[in-house]
Amino acid sequence: MADLQRFSGRVAVVTGAARGIGAATARRLAAEGATVAVVGLREDTAKLVAADITADGGSACAYGADVSDRDEVAAVFDRIVAEHGKLDVLVNNAGITRDNLLFKMSYDDWDAVLRTNLTSTFLCCHAAQKHMVPARYGKIVNLSSRSSFGARGQANYAATKAGIQGLTATLAIELGPFNVTVNAVAPGYVATGMTEATARRVGVTPEEHQQQAADRTPLRRVGQPVEIAAVIAFLASDDASYVSGQTLYVNGGAR
Repeated sequence: MADLQRFSGRVAVVTGAARGIGAATARRLAAEGATVAVVGLREDTAKLVAADITADGGSACAYGADVSDRDEVAAVFDRIVAEHGKLDVLVNNAGITRDNLLFKMSYDDWDAVLRTNLTSTFLCCHAAQKHMVPARYGKIVNLSSRSSFGARGQANYAATKAGIQGLTATLAIELGPFNVTVNAVAPGYVATGMTEATARRVGVTPEEHQQQAADRTPLRRVGQPVEIAAVIAFLASDDASYVSGQTLYVNGGAR
C-alpha cells in the first residue's frame, strides 16, 4: 500500500470518519495521496483522525456536520470545495443503529436511522454531484450492509441499507454520462464500536459476539475496518474506472 499513490492530487470527502470504517477509509485514502476531508458529527472528534493522518505525513482537514441536515450538508460541501478547489471522491459512511424488534421500535428510532443512514447519503450525493458533473469526474462509494437481506431487530437499519443499494444503482445510471461512478460496499460483521454496542444490547461480550459471527463465516473470523477500507479505496480509484452501479459484499464468504 505504501507504494500506491492512486489519489495523488485528488480531494476526498469521507463522512462518519471519526471512527471505525470511516476513519480507516480516511487514513487509507490519505496514505495513497488524497487530501481528505474528515467529516464527523462533531469537529473535535474528526480532528483526532485528521491529526493522526497529518502526523503520518498525509493531508487531511476536519469538519463537523450533521449530514442528515440539508443546510449543514450544503454548508460543509461548499466550505470543502472553497478550501480545496474541487471534489473528486465521496464516501458516504455515516450511519447509526437503533435496534429493536418491530413491536418495540419507536417512530423516533425508525426516523433517526432513516435520516442518518439513507437521507444523509442522498443529501451528500446531491451536494457532491454539483461539483462532479461540471468537472466530468467523480467517484462515489456508499456503505450498505449484509443486513440489507434482513436482520432480526434491525427493520430500520436493514431498510436503509437496502435503500442505499437502490439509490446507488439509480445514481450510477443518472451520473454515468458525466463520468461519475457510483458503487456500494456491503460489509458483513466488522469489529467496530457499532458491533460492540450490538453485542451489549443482546447481552454478550464483544468477544463472544465476534466469535459467534466468526463461527458462521467461511473464513472463520470477523472483518476489520482496514479490510473494508481497502475495497472502498479500489472502487474510489481509477482502477475501477469501468465499475459502476455495483454493490460489492465484503463478508468473508458468508452466503
